[in-house]
Amino acid sequence: MANVKFMRGFLAGAVALGTLAGTAASAQELNIYTTREPGLIKPVLDEFTKETGIKVNTIFINNGLEERVRTEGANSPADIILTVDIGRLQAAKDYGVTQAVKSEALEKVIPAAYRDPEGHWFGIALRGRVVYASKERVKQTAITYEELADPKWKGKVCIRSGQHLYNVSLIAAAIAHMGEAKAEEWLKGVKANLAKKPSGGDREQAKDILAGVCDIAVGNTYYVSLMLNGKDEEQKKWGEAINVILPTFQGGGTHVNVSGLALAKNAPNKANAVKFMEFMVSDDSQHIHAEANSEYPIKAGIKVHPTIASFGELKADNVSIAEIAKLRKKASELVDKVGFDQ
Repeated sequence: MANVKFMRGFLAGAVALGTLAGTAASAQELNIYTTREPGLIKPVLDEFTKETGIKVNTIFINNGLEERVRTEGANSPADIILTVDIGRLQAAKDYGVTQAVKSEALEKVIPAAYRDPEGHWFGIALRGRVVYASKERVKQTAITYEELADPKWKGKVCIRSGQHLYNVSLIAAAIAHMGEAKAEEWLKGVKANLAKKPSGGDREQAKDILAGVCDIAVGNTYYVSLMLNGKDEEQKKWGEAINVILPTFQGGGTHVNVSGLALAKNAPNKANAVKFMEFMVSDDSQHIHAEANSEYPIKAGIKVHPTIASFGELKADNVSIAEIAKLRKKASELVDKVGFDQ
C-alpha cells in the first residue's frame, strides 16, 4: 500500500514517458527527470538504449523539478536531471539534489565556461539569445545588445517578461559586462523602447513583428528553426517575417545559454547515469541532439542544424555560464527595480 501511494504521488502533475521501476537500482535501467519536451529528447534516448542496452525511463516535469527531487529525498528514483537554462541547472545544485561528477570524457569535450566548476552540472548544447528583426522594416544586419537601449528604437522593441529565466540570464550577462549601475541604465533604456508591455513567449515576439507591433525583438535561436521547420503554417509565417541577427556585447560576443544535465544526489543507477552523461558528448549524440533541438553542439566540429547555421557564425560571449549564475539574483532584482514588466 505504501508503494502504491508513492507511485500515485510520483506521477501526479507529471507526464510519464516511461514507467519507473521503483527505487531499486537495476543494471539495465536509467531514470531521467526532465523539463525537456518529450519529442526533443526521444531520438537521443533511443540511440543510447540502442548502443548500451540500458532502458531509459523518463518523467517530464515542466515546473518544480528541483522541489520534486528534494521532496523524494533518499528514495528518489532520479538518476539524471536533464533541463535547460543555467537558472534551472544552478537551482538543482542550490537545492542540494545533485552530486559532483569527475569525468575526463566530459571535461575534455565541454569547455570550462559551460560546466560547473565543482562538477555539479554540465552543458551539452548551446542556444543564442538574439535579435529578431523585421525583414520589411529593418535594414541593418549587425547590432549590439547595448543598442537595444538606443532611442532610435523607441516604440519598436518587443520582448517577453524580464523575469523569464532566459531574460534574467541575459541581464546577468549585461551586469557582467557593464557593471550593475550601467546595466540598470541600459535596462531602463530598453524599457523606454518597448512597443508594448512584455508578454508572451519568444515565438509571439516574431508574431508581433509580422503584425507591425514592433520592428525588433529578443528571442532564442532555436525558436526560429522550430517555427520555420514545424507543421504550423501560421508560425511559419512568423518565422519568415524575420531575420536573425547575432548581437554582441561591446568587447564580448553573443550571449549563450545551455541545455544541460546533472547527476542526481541519490542516483540508484549511478554507473548508468555517468555512462549516459558521457554518451551525451559523443559525436553521434551531439549530432542527433543538435538536429532534434535546433541547438548549437557543445562539442567542436559537429555539424550545426542548417537553419541555425544560416544565421551566421556564432561568436559566443566570453562570460562563463557559472558567472551568469552568480549574477542572476541581481539581474532579477534589477527587473523589479526599473519596473520592466509594468
